[in-house]
Amino acid sequence: MEAKSLGVIGGMGPKATSVFFDMVIEQTAADRDQDHINIVVLNHATLPDRTDVILAGRGEVFLEAVAKDLKLLEAAGVSNIAIPCNTSHYFYNDMQQMTGINIINMVDETLKEIYDTYGEHCKIGILATNGTVSSGVYRKGCAQYNMQLHEPNDSIQEHVMDIIYNKVKRNLPVEPSEFEGIINHLLIQDQCQCVIIACTELSCIPIQNEVSKYCVDAMAVLVQKSIELSGKQSITK
Repeated sequence: MEAKSLGVIGGMGPKATSVFFDMVIEQTAADRDQDHINIVVLNHATLPDRTDVILAGRGEVFLEAVAKDLKLLEAAGVSNIAIPCNTSHYFYNDMQQMTGINIINMVDETLKEIYDTYGEHCKIGILATNGTVSSGVYRKGCAQYNMQLHEPNDSIQEHVMDIIYNKVKRNLPVEPSEFEGIINHLLIQDQCQCVIIACTELSCIPIQNEVSKYCVDAMAVLVQKSIELSGKQSITK
């Protein structure tokens, strides 16, 4: 496949963007600099908070801001765009209509992978921001694949938001066992077959293999699809 350049709209948050970039570099099969993907990263950290605009019904504020990024990436001549932020995918259709460049749909690619592994009627837990959960982007997607999405109870959701906003976004340490405990609750108490890590901040937290094997990390899915669409091979596949 012909090598193609990748555009990234980042800054949501900056730490997640840096992890995404590192994962693409680390997982691209390459023996020299020239074997890697040409990437244009826009770390637009001042983009409006996605959860805030969704809950306030002011999506136009976000779309007006991100429109400039899409124009910049068009001018840069990228072939595909990756947006390592699950919550922003609430605006996926609107953003795609604003540009002729393919925007990789992280939500749909993640659900395809789950469907291929677990099939119909599987019960899937989700760990995400309030904006992602309330927006229903994963809920609607699961319905299309005839899969059941299980959303955490209020207590767990509050805990997840605390980890995202009061720890990761503030660059404070998170004890992996704290996050693993939440995942295990969904797997054991709530009897989910797998858990979607549907927030790129949560993707920054390392977890043990015995827990991660029951998780599907949307950021990892986006990384693999980005490498594939850029005409490169992944070292993990």
